Amino acid sequence: NLKTDRRAKLGLFLGFQYPEEIPGLRFGSFLRTLAVEMRGDKTPLSQFYSNVKENLKKLDLDEAFLSRSLNEGFSGGEKKRAEIVQLLTAKPKFAVLDETDSGLDVDALKIVSSAINEVRGSDVGIILITHYQRILKYVKADYVHVLIDGRIVKSGDASLADEVEKTGYEALRPVQATT
Repeated sequence: NLKTDRRAKLGLFLGFQYPEEIPGLRFGSFLRTLAVEMRGDKTPLSQFYSNVKENLKKLDLDEAFLSRSLNEGFSGGEKKRAEIVQLLTAKPKFAVLDETDSGLDVDALKIVSSAINEVRGSDVGIILITHYQRILKYVKADYVHVLIDGRIVKSGDASLADEVEKTGYEALRPVQATT
């Protein structure tokens, strides 16, 4: 029952399937506020922006993005990469990434996956929601859960994603009892 800001301050990060455009909110200002409010970052501004610029470089985004409005005019791939910059800045305890692979070409997918793996290597739990196996070629899943109609119908290791790719979701749909 916690409000969104309280959840964030406790270390929860949410990546959206369709990140919103927020005209007038500079991306750089947003990142600074995110770091200060979410994790109490007191890093001097020059060092903070130096770190952010490194993260932008990792995600193949130009520094000019810092002065642009959040997601406004960004392509789908730029929105997703900018969201991963947010993840790197937030340094959450837990992240839910909803279809992060949506709208990414293969090069952007590799870049985003590399950054997710960097975060994943620390003490951060990640739920990566996807409908396709392609991101799992680059981000190794510890566990795979298949949800159908809001219920987990099967769980397993990374090989479950291969099974779903071969057989589809319908093969895992529970059989309806007939009377």
